[in-house]
Amino acid sequence: MSETTYPLGETVVIERKGLRDRVYDLVLDMLVGQAVEPGTRLSIDAIARDLKVSPTPVREALVQLERTGLVTREPLKGYRVAPQITDSQLESLFDTRIVLEGGATALAARHSDVLVPRLEAALVQHRAITEQVRSAAAAGTLSVALLRDYFTVDWNFHHLIFEGTNNPFLIDMSEVISTRVHRMRQTVLSGVTDAEDAVVEHTRILDAFRQGQPEEAAAAMRDHIEKVRSRSRSDAHSH
Repeated sequence: MSETTYPLGETVVIERKGLRDRVYDLVLDMLVGQAVEPGTRLSIDAIARDLKVSPTPVREALVQLERTGLVTREPLKGYRVAPQITDSQLESLFDTRIVLEGGATALAARHSDVLVPRLEAALVQHRAITEQVRSAAAAGTLSVALLRDYFTVDWNFHHLIFEGTNNPFLIDMSEVISTRVHRMRQTVLSGVTDAEDAVVEHTRILDAFRQGQPEEAAAAMRDHIEKVRSRSRSDAHSH
């Protein structure tokens, strides 16, 4: 399979501070933005040249991205863009989220006095970026960068709940799940079709936390993830 150039838009000037994270974000944009086809070989040297950095932060970024499932590494051959997530993998991911996030939500609700203000702040951000996404979509200017920012804000609500369990093992699981969710979103990049639905569903979860009802909060979280599953199925099959 032939190598490809990596369309990253205008020349990118990267500050030395946070270089690896910045490179990671740029390579992630490239992969999730579908600028390269699944199976394409990724040349560390070519990406480094495009980004005007040394190969080291690119290599480190690809090691991180391998954990997300977005790239695969073959011994002696290097990295390739992974195939898109399959329907059965998608179902397994949602099953995992329902089990883990339902349980984490019930546990976190025991500490709801600390967590509620954090979730309220996260929801304010979520509403604001939903407005930005809606405006950009209407104007035809929806960018990969804005989508990534949206997904980060959306996931933050979920991550705060994992943190609210005060359980280090569950907090580790949040990281594992979030990287897989990145991968799932490869398949739905045409837009954020469910931003407003997600805000409503997050609000229901928050209301249950406010009322100190662990089981209701867990049920609201499971319902939210089932609805995301249903929307993801229809998005994936409409492309």
